[in-house]
Amino acid sequence: RQKNHVSVRSYKEVDIVQQDDGYVIELDGRPICTPLGQPQVLVSKALAEAIANEWWAQVKIVVPATMPLCGFANTAIDRIGVNRQLIFEEVLNFAETDLLCYRIDEPEDLATQQKEQWQPLLNWASDTMGVELKVTIGVLPVKQPVKAIEALANKLLKLNDMELAGIASLTRACGSAILAFAIAEGRIDARKAFECSQLDQIYQNERWGIDDEAKARQKILENDISAAALFLSLL
Repeated sequence: RQKNHVSVRSYKEVDIVQQDDGYVIELDGRPICTPLGQPQVLVSKALAEAIANEWWAQVKIVVPATMPLCGFANTAIDRIGVNRQLIFEEVLNFAETDLLCYRIDEPEDLATQQKEQWQPLLNWASDTMGVELKVTIGVLPVKQPVKAIEALANKLLKLNDMELAGIASLTRACGSAILAFAIAEGRIDARKAFECSQLDQIYQNERWGIDDEAKARQKILENDISAAALFLSLL
């Protein structure tokens, strides 16, 4: 993601220009570059239009924190390509300890919610991707089947850099590679993914209340998931 610095808006026009290898956005005729100075070439017109809208929406100052789609594109171009193996392994490591696989047995109503909300997604991953993960009670690590991790690795290998940027961001935010792919494949939407990833916390909030600081953290997380989901959908 982009650094959270600000600068004065000095441009008046935002244009989208099609090239042989994709689309670029120009500010007053000058093409946008990434923070590392590489051309920001976008793979789809829909993504280019959405990022152009982020530039149009800036008023007197440019605040990168309000431009998440531009940030994802820059991350994909500047970081994913040169760190692809590290990102690849990071997502696989999350799968080894995927949130959806670690359950409780009490309180009973929360245990029931975990099974009802999480198990259908694990079943979906097994049926559609061949990623059949083991479920355990408690927090002690469970060794996941080699075939399941290999199947997930094969899915990751087929992703381009921008797709991998979106999947990696969702995996981190949700604590689950399965939730990330469920969003990418249209099995669930961003709101459902947030609710699944925060199931335990939402349960506690409903019973004991939530303070303003925790509420703000949850809102940031929900926005991050929504932005990454939107980024993937625009590819």
